[in-house]
Amino acid sequence: MIRINQVKVRSGHSEEQLKRKAADCLKIPVSDIYDVKIVRQSIDARKKPDIFYTYTLNVKLKKEEKILKHFHGKENLVAKAEDETYRFPDPGKKHLKEPVVIVGMGPAGLFCGYFLALHGYRPVLLERGRRVEERIEDVKRFWKTGILNPDSNVQFGEGGAGTFSDGKLNTLVKDKDGRNRVVLETLVKFGARESICYEAKPHIGTDVLSSVVHGMREEIIRLGGEVRFESKMTELLINDGQVKGVVINETETLPCEQVVLAIGHSARDTANMLYEKQVPMEAKAFAVGLRVEHPQTMINESQYGKSESGELGAAPYKVTARAQNGRGVYSFCMCPGGYVVNASSEEGFTAVNGMSYSGRDGKNANSAIVVSVTPQDYGSDHPLAGIAFQRALEKKAYELGGGKIPVQRYGEFRASVLNDKTEAVQKANVFSSILLDEKQEVVEPQCKGEYVWADVSRILPKECNEAFVDGMEAFGRQIKGFDRPDTVLLGVESRTSSPVRIKRDETLQSQIRGLYPCGEGAGYAGGITSAAMDGLRIAEAIASEFMPFHD
Repeated sequence: MIRINQVKVRSGHSEEQLKRKAADCLKIPVSDIYDVKIVRQSIDARKKPDIFYTYTLNVKLKKEEKILKHFHGKENLVAKAEDETYRFPDPGKKHLKEPVVIVGMGPAGLFCGYFLALHGYRPVLLERGRRVEERIEDVKRFWKTGILNPDSNVQFGEGGAGTFSDGKLNTLVKDKDGRNRVVLETLVKFGARESICYEAKPHIGTDVLSSVVHGMREEIIRLGGEVRFESKMTELLINDGQVKGVVINETETLPCEQVVLAIGHSARDTANMLYEKQVPMEAKAFAVGLRVEHPQTMINESQYGKSESGELGAAPYKVTARAQNGRGVYSFCMCPGGYVVNASSEEGFTAVNGMSYSGRDGKNANSAIVVSVTPQDYGSDHPLAGIAFQRALEKKAYELGGGKIPVQRYGEFRASVLNDKTEAVQKANVFSSILLDEKQEVVEPQCKGEYVWADVSRILPKECNEAFVDGMEAFGRQIKGFDRPDTVLLGVESRTSSPVRIKRDETLQSQIRGLYPCGEGAGYAGGITSAAMDGLRIAEAIASEFMPFHD
């Protein structure tokens, strides 16, 4: 098998055209190629609206050694394809006294549980929320009525917070061990489309992800694992520095000596319980900000040079800037053709997130524009000070919107932050005349959950607001119209990542032996794929030390 890099083909091509292009790159007849497999596909829009795909291909063909010899010294273009088969470790020699208990069924816990079950370990998975099909109904009810189930919502329940998101699967984590690929292949096995394995910016969509999660749960059970819903770990039992069990719902004790802590970034009550149990942890930096909405056609025009994206799908974007006060400002969890959702998980607190369906066919694009914050901003050196900082922002958002999502137009927000209403009004008037001349519509919120117009500038700290405005103005120079006055801002985006890191050593265990902090909630991941990869890594660590559990 030979790997070819930098194969460039115009969008809208057929499989035969791709094969012909591969043959041209190798300077051989098409008939010499037996098979072509896409390894990676990215979009080249540098000459928009003339769009190309750039591919990395694995090609099976006649006389491979002769071709490799011909391209000697040009291995950046043509080289022997490497074996990328993922290998789960052989079992260790210690005996498990009790099954491994996994707390949380987001991507980290689900993948840890699936791979342990796949290799005979029969884990027990505990989830404080409900199974995904019931959870979907709870979330829909909340969006419609405002009645929140504190344990079954956008943050809690089977599948974790990523279930109600765009389902982005790209990650910055290096993948020398093949975990990224096996995570994507597993998602395909349970119903995701095969193209996520090679797209540069893969996504799965909330509608597909919920089905995948259901399938993985059923397979864990079939393989001998146990899955328990509405089963919240209310206490961790520790004796002489070693895990001895967990208490479920304050009433049931489950003995165990290995606990995978995949609690997610919003389990604040659990983090507090772990702190009281003296589990070592520390505050960490994260980011806070607001969701912004623009017309998807505007983003398509900027990225692809045309308002209708066709087979390319709704265009994404990624923007970063440095504010005048030194804070980083950047887009987070961008959702092409998506919705802004009420993602609250506590009564009296409001948080938002972005979500897209697999078709990404909503009229608006949205992303969080967030500002970096550090433990120095939290007003305390307590390990959980970041959580208190988050909650203070979410409480303001709740009070501002009366439980609904507070929204505001960027022109009004900017005027309030800079205390320069004259300039803002002039800018808004100019923009309004442009909209009228070009017969464009003003942006309207596209939400899941009720919203209300309010002064959103009252939520974030002054220095974050100022950095946000600096960022928006910079992004307006990168993407035409990004800082248009009718841009819709929605608050507050406060769950970008965990503000806490639960410490672990080179064995991936806490100082409390047998406790494996895992995934985004423990501070070791930043999205669906990286969390799943971390769960897989924990499964490997446990398997390397222990034999599968048997009664």
